[in-house]
Amino acid sequence: MPERLGRVLMPKVSERRQSEEMAKRLEALPLRHLDMAIPSATLFIVAYGLLMIYSATRGQPGSFLLKQSLSLVLGLGLSGALLTFDYRRLKVVTPFVYGFILLSLLAVFLWGEVKGAGRWISIGPINFQPSEYAKLVMILVLANVLSESKENPESPRSVLVPLLWTLPVMFLIFLQPDLGTALVVAAIMLALLFLAGVRMRHWLALVGAGCLAFLCGIFFRVFKEYQVKRLLVFFNQSGDTSAAGYQLAQSKIAIGSGQVLGKGLTHGTQTNLNFTPEHHTDFIFSVVGEELGLLGALVLIAAFCYLFWRTYQVALNSRDLYGTYLAMGVLTMLAFQVVVNIGMAIGIMPITGIPLPFISYGGSSLMVNLMAVSLVMNVNMHRFSQL
Repeated sequence: MPERLGRVLMPKVSERRQSEEMAKRLEALPLRHLDMAIPSATLFIVAYGLLMIYSATRGQPGSFLLKQSLSLVLGLGLSGALLTFDYRRLKVVTPFVYGFILLSLLAVFLWGEVKGAGRWISIGPINFQPSEYAKLVMILVLANVLSESKENPESPRSVLVPLLWTLPVMFLIFLQPDLGTALVVAAIMLALLFLAGVRMRHWLALVGAGCLAFLCGIFFRVFKEYQVKRLLVFFNQSGDTSAAGYQLAQSKIAIGSGQVLGKGLTHGTQTNLNFTPEHHTDFIFSVVGEELGLLGALVLIAAFCYLFWRTYQVALNSRDLYGTYLAMGVLTMLAFQVVVNIGMAIGIMPITGIPLPFISYGGSSLMVNLMAVSLVMNVNMHRFSQL
């Protein structure tokens, strides 16, 4: 009787074990852990941006909306490709990508086209802006360096090594000239060094050295004349509004005239009459404020805050330091740009030419930001998987 009972129960036990093993395998599948909140928030902001670009450029020559939509398709394709493999495999190719971006930044001085603050390399109908991609590359580089570092955080070398990786990229971006993007790269480095736990006096010394270099740049006239005027206008916003302060003055008028509910989509007078320069790029937040009012601006800010919060959660739950540094690097890059862009539109930050992520017109910027979010999703998807 016991033998017969054993023969009956053994297949059931075996089936149960197989089911448990299958459940464990399914649980480990990266796609199972795809956080739909992050892509949903991102696509909402992107759609918001397309709507604002349409409203800001309606009636202007050239299809800005179509170009931005094509960049969106390319960005989604590249983002999808980033989800097909474990993010930790990027460690192997990071040095080669870093070398490529350095060569690209050098190439813009030979073959690039100057368009305002920054340079592009045109390949047929596609404009490639290396400085935008450099931001994402530096996140990969610094995450790799800091996660693999054997240096004592108390040692000055813990600051020196990441700094040596960052300075060449910052210097080449600054020479374009693109002060805004160089500041974004600096913010990423400082945030990740703080996260790595470097000694506070070393971190503060680095910040102080950066401020000193900035002041020396003004004193020795290293900065372009328009960059200095933008800074002076920030400190004297009630002064000359016919030259350097014109953009800021018109932006504040546009945002203020929108009041609570706005004038309505496509009904912004400052926008439609082109009073606000660059209203589809750096100053697109003025379009949001004028046409959708305080309510529309708060909805956009809330969407950004939700995306940042979910990204922070991914950083906390990452299975390794590399993933944490990647997610926090992306969070710093996006949050810094949002704060500075909105700040300069309302007059509480100097004008630096930093675009509003996912909202401002710009193909390279949109694709980089989409890939950055995809990288965060990759970290979250693989938090239970073994390499």
